[in-house]
Formats: sequence, structure tokens, C-alpha cells
Amino acid sequence: MVQTESAAEGTGRTALRKATVRLIPFLFVLYIVSFLDRVNVSFAALQMNEDLGFSDAVYGLGAGIFFIGYFLFEVPSNLILERVGARVWIARIMITWGIISTAMFLVTGPVSFYLLRFLLGVAEAGFFPGIILYLTYWFPARERAKAVALFMTAVAIAGVIGGPLSGALLSLDEVVFGLSGWQFLFIAEGFPAILLGLAVLALLPDRPSEARWLTDEERRWLEDSLSREEQLKTTHGTHTLRHAFVDGRLWLLCGVYFGTVTSLYGISFWLPTIIEEFSNLNEFLVGLLSAFPYLAAAIGMVVFAWHSDRTGERRWHVAIPAGLAALGLALTGPIGASPVAQMAVLALAAMGTYSCLGTFWTLPATFLGSTAAAAGIALINSVGNLGGFVGPYVVGYIREATGSGYGAMLFLAALMALVGLLTLAVRHEITG
Repeated sequence: MVQTESAAEGTGRTALRKATVRLIPFLFVLYIVSFLDRVNVSFAALQMNEDLGFSDAVYGLGAGIFFIGYFLFEVPSNLILERVGARVWIARIMITWGIISTAMFLVTGPVSFYLLRFLLGVAEAGFFPGIILYLTYWFPARERAKAVALFMTAVAIAGVIGGPLSGALLSLDEVVFGLSGWQFLFIAEGFPAILLGLAVLALLPDRPSEARWLTDEERRWLEDSLSREEQLKTTHGTHTLRHAFVDGRLWLLCGVYFGTVTSLYGISFWLPTIIEEFSNLNEFLVGLLSAFPYLAAAIGMVVFAWHSDRTGERRWHVAIPAGLAALGLALTGPIGASPVAQMAVLALAAMGTYSCLGTFWTLPATFLGSTAAAAGIALINSVGNLGGFVGPYVVGYIREATGSGYGAMLFLAALMALVGLLTLAVRHEITG
């Protein structure tokens, strides 16, 4: 039966609405747990560093070394996902990272800290780019920024939830099984990943063709829409692995993402420490205050991505938030010692940095197709996530070398200004 154009449009809207409702909230929860498990060390540090005698440099290196393991196994993981399917591979990723995250309570010194953080990165490698690739199986390009941003607001919401939660868990020092608060934090926040990994096996369909909650017409509409886009990219875009890796657009996007991630984790891994320094509050109240920058980030992510989809413009919707982040970071020194003012500029910095993300991830899929998309998205994420090593480590190094955190904030501000400029530089190369 051939549908009229208006009927097909209605079918498409219904199919996309169902996909959004069925997939995004579940993926959102998975990413909250993922992000929480990689950054909960920032709250554990409020007790762990003193208990184990870690300096700022030791902590910064251990926090960041996660991303070395992540980098090394990112591309292979995404290629395996494309071959075996998202459901099985994402479940495997979550179960193994949950086990290792829980094992962080066994850390006794720098060597075990470095080793477990590295293994956590190896275990989690491929999760985020796998989800970004997975969303290209369900959402046409014109709908993708909003879908990606809704999914990625989980990063910010993890901060909103994780700050108060982690602060509360730290307050249970020696209360549960005689464990230190930071040890119980790792156990309590690592175990849910194992349970959710099992849930993925039961709840996540690989493709629209496997979704029993879609009608036949809705499955066909999604598959036809995505197939037409894939054919267009095959004709006009980068389709093979070899072409993807020599495409200058891909490497330029690697640079943009590297700068963004360096700033993101430079802020995230040190935010509780920074807030504690200017507020002199206890761990629980530091956790509550840390939620505000992430709340601003969540709002900014949705607003910028919604406006980007509405206008069809992509580059300025990355460059403008990057500029706002640079401004907020640069103002952390001149703004003075007022806790309210400090929280305001930290919120601006977080909002700007995180708001780059949703729109940014629409750019690779405009010219990468099929296997090139799997490898290209993973390459961007793996190279970019080296910034997750650089950010925490450089911030820790500068803080220890200068005795002040402002030099580190200026470094991150300069990096976000460069991110904005690099994004605008791709204007003649990427359309969509």
C-alpha cells in the first residue's frame, strides 16, 4: 500500500516520537551511570587523597589515565559493535566497567589507583561512540542534534544527581561495613552498571527492523529515510575506512573535540575541590553546590541543540557556546572571592562547554557513511578523549606548580577559544 505524502509525513513523526520515547530515556540512564562512574573519583578525592597521601599531581594523573585505556580500545570496540550489534556489545561494556568501577574501593596507593583507572577506561571504551553510532541507525540527520543532545544531557544531569549523592555517600565514613566513605561511594555507584548491562540485553533493539513497538509502516519509513541518507553519503561522502582516515574534516573535528573534552574534564574532575576551596563547606554541601553548574549545562545543551535543529545551522551552535565557556573560565580569577560570583562563572563555563556537545556530534555523520561512520566517530571520540587525560593532569600540574588554580582556568579558557575558532574554520568543508 502506497502512502500519500501527508500520510507518510504523519507516519514519520509518529515513528520518531516512538523512537525518542522508547530509546532516549533508557540511553539517558545508561549514560548517567557511565559518566558518574568515570568522574565519581572527583568526589572520592575529597577523602581519598588525604587517606592515601595523594598529591594534586598523583590524583590528576590517576583521574586522567582512564582516557589512555579508553583511547587505545575505542576504534576496535566500535568496529566490533557494528559487527555484533549494539545490544550485545553495549551490555558487555557496561557489565565489565561496573565490575572494575566497584573494585576501585580496593585502591591502596598510586600504582593500584593508576591500574584500576586505566582498566576502567579499557572496559568502557566504545560506549559513548557506540551510542552515537546507534542513534544514526534510528534518527535522520535533520532530527539528530536534538536526539544526541537529549541523550547527552545525561552528562550534566549526572552532575546534578551525582554531586549530592556522592556527598551523601562520603558522609557515611566508617558507617557501612567499616569502609571509608570514598570506598563505599565506589561500591554503591559501580554496581548499578552491572544491573543495567543485563537490562540492555532485554530492552535494546539493534535496528528499527527489530523494534516490536513500531508498526510495519513506521519501520519502513525509518529504514527508507536512513537508507536514502546512506546512499547520498555513498555517492557524495566518505564511505570507506581508508578515505575516512585521510579526510581532513575528520581530523579537524578530532581537534575540536579534543579541546572541548580537555575543558570538560578539566572542570569536572576538579569542580568539587575548587568549590571546597572557596566555600570551606563540608563534603555534602560541596556536593549540593556542584549540582548548579551541571544544571546550567543541561539547560544550555537542550536550548542550543533545539535551536540548531530548528535553524539547520551547526557551526555557530558549537562556536558560540565555546566562546561563553572561555569567558566563564577566564573570569574565575578577576571575579573575586565571592562564592556567589564564583558559582556564576563556573556555571557559565560548564554551560558553554557542555552545550558544544549535542550539535558537534551531528557534524561527522554529514559526510561519513557505513563503516566509515563507525570508525570515524570512534576515532574522533578516542582522540578527543585524550583531552580527558590532558585536562585533569594539566590542571593538577599547574595547581601544584603555581599554588593557585587560576592559571589552570586560563589554560582551559584559551583552549575553548581555540575550539570556537577551529569550528568556524570548517564552514567551507561541512554542510548540513
